[in-house]
Amino acid sequence: MSRNIRKPVAAAQLVAVIFIVILAVSFASAQALSVQPVNILLASGERTTVLTVTNKAESETSIQIRAYAWHQKEDGDDLTPTEALILSPPLATIAPGGDQVVRLQLRQPPQGQEATYRIVIDQIPPAKTPGVVNMVLRLSIPLFAQPAARTVPHLQFHVDRDADKLFLVGINDGHRHDVLRDVVLTTGDGRKLKLETGQSPYILAGVTRRWSIAAEGLLPESSQSLQLTAHADSSNIDQQIQLIAAP
Repeated sequence: MSRNIRKPVAAAQLVAVIFIVILAVSFASAQALSVQPVNILLASGERTTVLTVTNKAESETSIQIRAYAWHQKEDGDDLTPTEALILSPPLATIAPGGDQVVRLQLRQPPQGQEATYRIVIDQIPPAKTPGVVNMVLRLSIPLFAQPAARTVPHLQFHVDRDADKLFLVGINDGHRHDVLRDVVLTTGDGRKLKLETGQSPYILAGVTRRWSIAAEGLLPESSQSLQLTAHADSSNIDQQIQLIAAP
């Protein structure tokens, strides 16, 4: 009896292993696409640049390249298709181990403040193969274009408390983006709070945005201030900020 039981279990395990291997191979194939650079900065007066897409897989792959104007709302990014950038080529097929150079040209220089875009590269799904799960890749590359005048970010912070949630609010009334990393908020009783994972570190010029704080236990009262430390592209941050309760 025990032998009859072991056989189907072993067969089921073998099927599971085969399925995992198929997924792993498909995933590895999709992830074999890379791009350089991963962040593009057009200095004042520059209007053209290139990026290189590399296919590290063992089979050819096709891609589509599109440009989006990049804006931000309080809780996230807002991408709108734009013709402000000329992309050449917009479609390409890359041989195994090959490269594709994509040329980018800004039609008009930005005025007043930094212009922000996202270059989105989508891997086009291959023809369906029975029994194989294909996973395709999307790459999103930020592009920052500088106006003629020198620009800098100018950040102000506070913490909003809304019921049982805390949010770090950043206001950038400067004319250039900034990037926040390693954010830590220290309460009056010495507890260290960090931002929830998976949130974009960017704060664009002229916007107010907020990041969710991973807070456990008792929340600080609105009468308290918190110590904010972070690394920003413009400078290191170490300051006291106010906690404001929602009305």
